[in-house]
Amino acid sequence: MARKICNVGFLIFAATAIFILIQIRLFTTQSRYADRLATKEPFAAVVIMACNRPDYLERTIESVLKYQRSVPSKFPIFVSQDGTNPDVKSKALSYNQIGHMQHLDLQPVNPERPGEIIAYYKIARHYKWALDELFLKKNFSRVIVLEDDMEIAPDFFDYFEATATLLDNDKSVMAVSSWNDNGQRQFVHDAEALYRSDFFPGLGWMLTKSTWVELSPKWPKHTYWDDWLRLKDVHKNRQFIRPEICRTYNFGEHGSSMGQFFKQYLEPIKLNDAHVNWKEMDLGYLTEGNFLKHFAKMVADAKPLYGADVVGQAYNIDGDVRIRYSDQSDFERIARQFRIFEEWKDGIPRTAYKGVVVFRYHSSRRIFLIGPASLEQLGIENN
Repeated sequence: MARKICNVGFLIFAATAIFILIQIRLFTTQSRYADRLATKEPFAAVVIMACNRPDYLERTIESVLKYQRSVPSKFPIFVSQDGTNPDVKSKALSYNQIGHMQHLDLQPVNPERPGEIIAYYKIARHYKWALDELFLKKNFSRVIVLEDDMEIAPDFFDYFEATATLLDNDKSVMAVSSWNDNGQRQFVHDAEALYRSDFFPGLGWMLTKSTWVELSPKWPKHTYWDDWLRLKDVHKNRQFIRPEICRTYNFGEHGSSMGQFFKQYLEPIKLNDAHVNWKEMDLGYLTEGNFLKHFAKMVADAKPLYGADVVGQAYNIDGDVRIRYSDQSDFERIARQFRIFEEWKDGIPRTAYKGVVVFRYHSSRRIFLIGPASLEQLGIENN
């Protein structure tokens, strides 16, 4: 009799435990479902462009998830895989928080010029396919584009959320980037500083569906897609928002670019680690008219430097300075002395606004390299 009572008690206990576990599971499931129902439209899709580097992809995914976990419904993540590499596919599918898309393009590539890297042609096709999928089929209103060799800053998502209003409402802004080509440690200082630029930075950037609807039909099939975006006929005098201190870090020494410039320009990039309260930041100074005045005042207040040894002069002056260049070759000469990017595309130096390239120089002092028409475009009296 005692044994029967014991068995009955055990069964009641087991049934009670199972019931409690079921209720907990149901509550958890219902809570998740309620959360999904309460969630508004995602703020932006995040797509990581990948091909054949599973180890790089893992490092990128881990960096993104580290800061996306607090805002998963706002920023759904996708890996867009170009090709059939099984390790890349397996790596992407191993994360249940991430959507996987696969682009299969078996068409041959015929370079327009001898010696061109075929991979860049394939990359351009992949970008078009992926952005068509996200904007036109999945109907996202904004997409943030990353590559499979990037780490992100702690405030990466807050940065893009803060700048979205400007992107949505200011038709003179084509995209927002998290990258500064001259973002090496010795050339940056202020984590809150943002700029407009006439040069498309890329390397972690956000665009809207309306912009993609414009670009998609004419997206290049046989050229470098990023250089194509830098053509004046394509961006049509629209500009790009960029930070002083990068919100992405490119660790891809080995890839399609074959490590070009990596040691000099990419490895020394500073990834932001300072706290910035973007929700409280007033970014009104970045609108088209306001930024022109804001930037012109900084340039006008800078001390003009003349002569051959401008680097030595700049180093010995505490405040901001400005240095004139007469043409592209003159700019390249000065840029080499400071060891910043020399490259131009379609008449525009990297990072330039109205022909002006600005960077810090081993302190908070700013160096402004001023083009032949820059002062006039900024409304500054030529002196």
